[in-house]
Amino acid sequence: MPYPTAAPIAERQSSPLHQELQDRLHALARTHRVPGAHLAVDTGTEVVSVHTGTADAATRAPFTADTAVPLGSVTKVYTAATVMLLADDGDLEPDDPAAAFLPELRALPEVTIRHLLSHTAGLPTGPDSDTAARTPASRYLSQVCTADNTLFPPGTGFSYSNAGYVAAGRLIEAVTGMTWQEAVRALLLEPLGTAPAFLDDPAPARPVAAGHALNTVTGQPRPARQNLAPVEAPAGSLLAGALDLTALGRALTGRSSVLPDDFAALMRSPQQGADSGGLADAWGLGVALFQEDGRWWCGHDGNAQGTSCHLRAEPESGVVVAFTGNASGATALWYDLADDLTRITGLRVPTAPATPRYGEPVALPECAGTYHNGTTEYRITLGADGTPALSVDGDLALPLICHADLTCDLVDPVTGRREPGGRFHRDPATGVVDRVQISGRTARRTA
Repeated sequence: MPYPTAAPIAERQSSPLHQELQDRLHALARTHRVPGAHLAVDTGTEVVSVHTGTADAATRAPFTADTAVPLGSVTKVYTAATVMLLADDGDLEPDDPAAAFLPELRALPEVTIRHLLSHTAGLPTGPDSDTAARTPASRYLSQVCTADNTLFPPGTGFSYSNAGYVAAGRLIEAVTGMTWQEAVRALLLEPLGTAPAFLDDPAPARPVAAGHALNTVTGQPRPARQNLAPVEAPAGSLLAGALDLTALGRALTGRSSVLPDDFAALMRSPQQGADSGGLADAWGLGVALFQEDGRWWCGHDGNAQGTSCHLRAEPESGVVVAFTGNASGATALWYDLADDLTRITGLRVPTAPATPRYGEPVALPECAGTYHNGTTEYRITLGADGTPALSVDGDLALPLICHADLTCDLVDPVTGRREPGGRFHRDPATGVVDRVQISGRTARRTA
């Protein structure tokens, strides 16, 4: 399909593309046992929106074009965009020290707002949601954002961090005098035409979907309880639909006046040190960056409890693709839909980093040891044949395949499927392996 450049026109409900995508979504939702899902494709000349199924398996409420799904980490794009709007107003600069606004970060004077939004501040992920639920935001940040907890000097590495977005949310509150919810609603959601919905809203103003897990006994989906701590709201508490995500995507590509062009371009710009180690090809301010057919796409993936949501936007053509699904199996559904888009339209939408080129495995016995990201422990052990395996917080060990460039792949012990896992890092002074980066999260070697 050629890349169009015209502005979008009204949503189409009867085009041949609409009907074929609708049929595929119905079939794939059944295949992957996903109760409800929504795909929206803005080609630049038309918006095709298809949805299927139920929003809640318990109530059998229908999944409609207005149904909002817990977005998980896609929320971070909204938080970053809100910070950019404050920068456009002159309230802050991306390279301002975060501690100038947040006294909780005074122990880390070199961390900037840019570092927080690009996951290059060296902050750990943060405590688990159950622990965070009992912790006020100021104490959360004071306990996490310490010199002893930092994983690397700011701007020199990447580690995906909810804590960085807790800080970004507190920054928004400090600058605006509003709560994070009030600020993101007034500054971004309402201008985008998105009806606000949040995880902790007892009476949402729009239909919302429950996440679902698969009951292994009955084979039927059952609603899952969301457990995100209130303090983590800026990292993952928004609910929205696929059409809402296309509106955000248009802003990221410069096709909307809601986000000024220069700040949209800044969000899409690869940041120094932001090698995400398998999550994306690069990282901007709040958005992941993917290469496909010589073009850069921006977006984000998000998983709440039993949901899977995805956004991709290509600024040169203005094409935006968004997907929301209310089951963990919806991630596989998204992959299949992206393949179908290529087959049906010729449009190649990246779902992962550029295809890795697997090399011959190499022995790396020096990788064995214990690493920490905050309170999370990564333990790498060697088998009798010298093959390394990774265990996180004592969970089942997964085989690792190491390469000469220090990258590594995770191996599914059941299927044998290899996926990019991350990489090891050497101390530049000593040459000793001192860090491991798994699924975008960096852990520092400890005794």
